Amino acid sequence: MHVHPPKKEAFDLSDLTNTDPKGFVRPVEHYRVEPWGLYMARHSDHPHFHYLESWLLPDLGLRASIFHYHPYHARDQDRYVDIGEFSAGQPVWRSVDHYLDLVVRTGRDTELLDVDELLAAHTSGYLDAATAEQAITVATRAVDGIAAHGHDLDAWLAAEGMPVSWR
Repeated sequence: MHVHPPKKEAFDLSDLTNTDPKGFVRPVEHYRVEPWGLYMARHSDHPHFHYLESWLLPDLGLRASIFHYHPYHARDQDRYVDIGEFSAGQPVWRSVDHYLDLVVRTGRDTELLDVDELLAAHTSGYLDAATAEQAITVATRAVDGIAAHGHDLDAWLAAEGMPVSWR
């Protein structure tokens, strides 16, 4: 397995840009700031998806996303959730990915991914023990909350006082 440093992103509300983990600066169509987080919507030049919507939720340590896949790359998922550190700033929000991800199939199940990546990153010194433990705690809390709401991420977030809406 290739071990890499945590992926970092920047979300510039003034310039309406999103700097992805590889340093590519992408134009953002829409940002919306709420007391609980930041919504971003933008087009994508990725070969598998053409549009991305995300909510950065600092208090929960989550980034919830909808990838609008091209029909020939469609995936069996409704929401994709990154575990990490998300910080609000003026004008730039920042994120640091903590490797763990969740795939939510609304009404059916929630799957935890990339535990092996988290452990490899910790072993390689990219994450200290406290950060790795925090990532596990955040992920398990999210899985429990989503499952308790019928595997509906949006319902769980609304119950947490974070009523998200999408395009």
